[in-house]
Amino acid sequence: MWISYLVPIVLLVMLIAASIRILPEYKRGVVFFLGRFQSVKGPGLIIIIPGIQKMEVVDLRVITMDVPEQDVISRDNVTVKVNAVLYFRVVDPEKAIIQVEHFTNATSQLAQTTLRSVLGKHDLDEMLSERDKLNNDIQEIIDASAESWGIKVANVEIKHVDLDESMIRAIARQAEAERERRAKVIHAEGELQASKKLVEAANVMSENSAALQLRYLQTMSDMSNKNASTIVFPLPMDIMEAFKHMKASSASRDRADPAAPGNRDAS
Repeated sequence: MWISYLVPIVLLVMLIAASIRILPEYKRGVVFFLGRFQSVKGPGLIIIIPGIQKMEVVDLRVITMDVPEQDVISRDNVTVKVNAVLYFRVVDPEKAIIQVEHFTNATSQLAQTTLRSVLGKHDLDEMLSERDKLNNDIQEIIDASAESWGIKVANVEIKHVDLDESMIRAIARQAEAERERRAKVIHAEGELQASKKLVEAANVMSENSAALQLRYLQTMSDMSNKNASTIVFPLPMDIMEAFKHMKASSASRDRADPAAPGNRDAS
């Protein structure tokens, strides 16, 4: 006789156990009543009528998703392999369940196609040097498309841009040539500035002969400080002029007096 009472009690306990749901703070439950959307419940204790009501649980935390490696052809016809990481979360559980099937898979496919289409519009140099701009462009496009699914894209980060070995060598040669070009330009600019300063110094020295003499003495002083076997002795320019005058006057006398010893020997 007690068995007849035990069966209903067991069924009642099983019904209560199947009706009670407890959701943590970071989850929400989308409840359907006879197949129609009823409400979004949670967190805490939730009572569901089995067979009549059905609840889909949605996690509201930020989801980190790896975007698989994609083959991208850049605008300058360079093939690269690019992968990225996507951060998003559900902000509207109702839309995430009703508007799209498996919102996680849908967001992943959307991120892959957007990554290929956006990077394909840029050159290789832009992929390597303007990552922040590309990340923002990809994030805005994915966020606008996934908004109708109740999903908010927080951030997109490009992780790796893999190149072929031949392309890496070509980029290295290009960088080396660019460095050589800058070095030659800097050297030419230095020569130009030095020539201008030399012209200014020459103009200053031409105005005063004493300045040229002082510079001459300074140069010889610098040479004497070095370990050299050559002895430099400064000779005043006035003495050189006197020697020149003496030589010129002697030559004129010889021409005027044919009986001079030097002229007789020559004859």
